Amino acid sequence: MLKLLVWLLRIVVFVGLFGLAIKNSGPMELRFFLDQSWTAPVSVVILTVFAIGVAVGLTAALGAFLRPRRKSDRETS
Repeated sequence: MLKLLVWLLRIVVFVGLFGLAIKNSGPMELRFFLDQSWTAPVSVVILTVFAIGVAVGLTAALGAFLRPRRKSDRETS
């Protein structure tokens, strides 16, 4: 029953994000320094910014995952 609810939630999120991407398919121009610009659909820009945010977040958390545990931490678990 729980697996069914998880899959239904995934489908609802996918349909919502897909609808958002379809409705925001217009071009967006990003302007950088030295008169450089990049034109892409709004949904691609949102996805790119999200992916960069995930990468930065995982990089920031990587230190906590790779930090060696103390002896007292291993004894309690």
